[in-house]
Amino acid sequence: MNIIEIDKIINPTPASDGAGVKLKRSIGVEPNYYDPFLMLDEFGSENPDDYIAGFPPHPHRGIETVTYMLEGHFEHKDSIGGQGKMSPGDVQWMKTGSGIIHSEMPAMKEGKLQGFQLWINMPAKLKMNKPEYIYIDAAKMSVHKDNNKQVKVIAGKFEKAEGPVKGHNVEPIYFDVELNKDKEFSFNLPSTHNSFIYLISGEIYIGEKKHSKLIDSTLILLDKGEILKVRARSNSKFLLISGKPIKEQIARGGPFVMNTKEEISQAVEDYHAGRFVK
Repeated sequence: MNIIEIDKIINPTPASDGAGVKLKRSIGVEPNYYDPFLMLDEFGSENPDDYIAGFPPHPHRGIETVTYMLEGHFEHKDSIGGQGKMSPGDVQWMKTGSGIIHSEMPAMKEGKLQGFQLWINMPAKLKMNKPEYIYIDAAKMSVHKDNNKQVKVIAGKFEKAEGPVKGHNVEPIYFDVELNKDKEFSFNLPSTHNSFIYLISGEIYIGEKKHSKLIDSTLILLDKGEILKVRARSNSKFLLISGKPIKEQIARGGPFVMNTKEEISQAVEDYHAGRFVK
């Protein structure tokens, strides 16, 4: 079996979004698109000025957003009546489909806020579907734990731990892995998928070939192969995310991702004409 090696190492770009929330953006800059993944942001700070303004109401069409909280609290509201508070370890998987307007605002005035937002493209046949959600409560998340590691499963399956996202068109894998020093994480990834690791903290070594040092906040794009081997040089925490490419033309326009420029123009027109939310 082929051991998976590193394709590219990327240092995230400092950015801001919403009403000025400071974040680190990797996918969405370089690479601009890693089919089916459109964007990956890490947001986090102990300084309230970096996050307090949050993400006021804004629209989306044609994508899925996966928000994963590590620390702090976010309050979510949307145009179809959804409302809830996200706490550490919670996940909100939102399929925006034909259109939704939502806000994500900090439900805290001090302390550390940290989390991730991943954008996943939707195929043309699903882009105009009715919006829907999957909420994953931290207390109910499926977790594998042994003497070497802990694997929280948001999507996919590791050993007997299985995530609640099933029957998805990109067959996603989304793990939060905590790996103890000098221990190894091994997993068979589908050779059909595009896969990456986002190292949150610690230092890791991937595969069997020599590569540059991997430490803290780093995006690692992986070659296609069969067996992923990750060794921890210190206690480490990382996300493993993988998905089957959609292989369709895309057109981007801010919070809208469709297949043609005409569809983007239609989304903008629908939003300003009040026809956006059905």
